[in-house]
Amino acid sequence: MSATTYGWLVLAFPLAGFLINAFGWRVLPGRAAGWIGTAAIGLAFLNAIGALVMVLDKPVAGRELTSTLWTYASAAGLDIKVNILVDPLSVFMILIVSGVSTLIHLYSVAYLDSDRGYARYFAYLNFFVFSMLLLVLAGNFVLLIVGWAFVGFASYALISFWYRRNTATKAGMKAFVINVIGDVGLVFAAFFIFRELGSFDYLTVFHAAPQHFATNQGVVIAICLLLLVGAFAKSAQLPLHTWLPDAMEGPTPVSALIHAATMVTAGVYLIGRTYPFFELAPTAADISAFIGLATLLFAATCALAVTDLKRIIAYSTISQIGYMVVGVSIGAYAAGFFHLMSHAFFKALLFMSAGSVISAMAGTQDIDRMGGLRRAMPFTAVVMTIGALALAGFPGTAGFFSKDEILAFAAHRGGFYWIFTVGGYIGALLTAFYAFRIIFRVFWGEPVAEASELEHGHLAHSEPENPMTGETEDTDVGFPGQEHHIAERDRPMWLAMAALAFLSIFGGVLQIPGLDDVIDKFLHGSFLDSTLYERFPSIAADWEGLAVGGTVALIGIAAAYRVYVARPGTSAALIRRFRAIHTFLVNRWYFDQLYDAVVYRPTIAVGRFANDVVERVVVQGIVVVVVDVVRGVGVVVRGAQSGFVRAYALLLIGGFAALGLYFLIVSS
Repeated sequence: MSATTYGWLVLAFPLAGFLINAFGWRVLPGRAAGWIGTAAIGLAFLNAIGALVMVLDKPVAGRELTSTLWTYASAAGLDIKVNILVDPLSVFMILIVSGVSTLIHLYSVAYLDSDRGYARYFAYLNFFVFSMLLLVLAGNFVLLIVGWAFVGFASYALISFWYRRNTATKAGMKAFVINVIGDVGLVFAAFFIFRELGSFDYLTVFHAAPQHFATNQGVVIAICLLLLVGAFAKSAQLPLHTWLPDAMEGPTPVSALIHAATMVTAGVYLIGRTYPFFELAPTAADISAFIGLATLLFAATCALAVTDLKRIIAYSTISQIGYMVVGVSIGAYAAGFFHLMSHAFFKALLFMSAGSVISAMAGTQDIDRMGGLRRAMPFTAVVMTIGALALAGFPGTAGFFSKDEILAFAAHRGGFYWIFTVGGYIGALLTAFYAFRIIFRVFWGEPVAEASELEHGHLAHSEPENPMTGETEDTDVGFPGQEHHIAERDRPMWLAMAALAFLSIFGGVLQIPGLDDVIDKFLHGSFLDSTLYERFPSIAADWEGLAVGGTVALIGIAAAYRVYVARPGTSAALIRRFRAIHTFLVNRWYFDQLYDAVVYRPTIAVGRFANDVVERVVVQGIVVVVVDVVRGVGVVVRGAQSGFVRAYALLLIGGFAALGLYFLIVSS
């Protein structure tokens, strides 16, 4: 089979899994829906491998392969096809999306076992993965927008999966609204691209752009800024980031899927895919890089103070996506996508481990109520520590090689790009600290009651409640199931986490300076026209950067150990001493409050004015009176229409008589 045939099959299997679970849920027994959903994504991953093999069989300059299923519209210069582009970048993305998603599905088979929405969950999950695969395989901007919108809808469905939780439905709506803002930016960007270049097709517009646009021409800057609106909304970058922490209201595997393999990486992919425009608009690219840097520092500071376990990891995602945005914006394309890959491994692992911990704590997510779980949950403790090491950039892990390659590239470009190197290392220090803040708070110290109970072989259970509000919940449809599942007791969870732990440690071997550059060589086929792609730092400079990064990681881990293990109580003392700063960070720099005051409340006020004044006074008052007058006139006119000719003749004669009388009076 050809590479494009494999590409279509990558889309077909998740779509088939979605349809089977969506329409066959009534007859599917036990865990059948989970296994069907997992098999569908697993088959997509196998076909992604097939596409990889076929693409590698082509020369580097001939690895951009397209296939059209049908022509959607062709008239008046408009030529929209349902086509896919199978090239190194799309193959790289489908391997990550389908591979990590398969493991998340496998984990979910056990984790969601008692939930009465089990089949619905896997239908949504399959549709989410299908949408993301469509987004990255799309061969034109129209199909990209379709996949982009599908991902937004699927995220809303999954975040609001427990739809009887008010916090979940509000979080889903928030994510949907912010992503629609991004959708608008992307649609306007596609409109300007078509207006200027006459096509929506990727390869056509990318090849035409250098001849049509001058460097930093106003229209190309506008296109790039509109693309960034879409990218930043999907990838939760400042100022469109506020939906992602709230998205933790969905089931934990959903958090893993959104953060690791799908939705939040879409913005990074979009910037990388449209690199010809950004290289023609370096001003827009620099704006993107600075926003990425600001985001990674902002989110890292929030992760220092938040106590909800899943939200700490969520802010970590926002921060790490900032690294990727910096990478693809400054021209470190291979490094940026390398970090996207390694981040998918360790972030999915961290969320899965968090799910296991939260289950052991009977639904509690507050790390202030955790402690001493390492003996009760040895496997979860080990793999979560591996994930934290990779997140911190500990020497030898996947995160160590990928993160520091971005910073080394920035240093190599020189000039003001050194800002990204310095800022990136500051962010790395904070990352190492908060990563091991999680580990030391959750697994070290004296065992809490739930940990002691688990050590004696009893998994803690309590009355179901909303972890954010403390409201009591039942276990009917629309709420979480009553059972709790941990990796130590459920083999599917154990297998998925073990695979990700392995990849988090050894995934970095694909790109070791001076030894191999597998990812760099492979992705080159998608960036052949780039003027920045081959600006590699020297091997010595790479290793110098790795040495600095490794040292920073060790300092951050040591600082966390001193604060949370060696000198207990230090954290509380720091909070008391810097109360204002702590409150500022706990409230996440007051972005939500700002948007509430500037956007939400004025919008609600306008809506109330429209209801109270426009609707009740204008529509129900003036308009209704006018309608009544017209209706009265109509009654009179209808009464005059008797159907008798003599009556009409009388009206006609009377009208002429009245007209004649008028002219007599006027003339006199």
